[in-house]
Amino acid sequence: MGSGFVVYVDESGDHSLTSINPDYPMFVLAFSVFPIDVYVDRIVPMVQRLKFDFFNHDMVVLHEREIRQSKPPFDILLNADTRAAFMRRIDELFDERFGVIATAIKKTEFRDRVGLDTSPYHVALEYGLERVFLQLQARGVARRETTVVFESRGRQEDHELEEEFDRIMQRTKMRGMPETFRFCIAHKQANSTGLQLADLVARPIGTHLLHPERPNRAWDRILQRMPKSPSGSVAGWGLKVYP
Repeated sequence: MGSGFVVYVDESGDHSLTSINPDYPMFVLAFSVFPIDVYVDRIVPMVQRLKFDFFNHDMVVLHEREIRQSKPPFDILLNADTRAAFMRRIDELFDERFGVIATAIKKTEFRDRVGLDTSPYHVALEYGLERVFLQLQARGVARRETTVVFESRGRQEDHELEEEFDRIMQRTKMRGMPETFRFCIAHKQANSTGLQLADLVARPIGTHLLHPERPNRAWDRILQRMPKSPSGSVAGWGLKVYP
């Protein structure tokens, strides 16, 4: 029996600890958690309509970096009015009822604390899966099947990711988590709406953490979609920052 939820995962930054970009020394893994009914009936049609309205076809893949930099095919966003209209439509997606959970790793501090043998990706993956599971548990759907969809990064990387996913399921102390999650890899050519939305949320989280003083409209919308503690804090609930 399914849980009624599906999870899409994407990352921002790379998880190398030997070459750390001084301008973006972060690794962020973001989990977008959709009620399947909302995803099928609302989110996917909205994204399809946006693509046809702005590009006259649906082969465009929404990609945060290309949108931010107005790179083709998003060079239409060099027009200020078009960009404003496009971003309003993206904002409308974040009015829908879905959740965002993320792990952000400050790579220099992480390397200094744990050395080079521990993968930031694996740490981020385990924490994120645990937080997603707690949200499903709170909704009474633990132990019902929930698919977690990752974007393919290459045969070797995909194999290593699945092995680590399996290891997390085998060693977790969270009862019910192994029975809940199912691993899935999707290629970029699949043009998955869920993976595209996950891509839109990962980098703004990292940018906010690096430059909290800067206005960050995307972060403001993502924050609304994150689980919070009873006191209203996302720390440890919707967002884990390590170390």
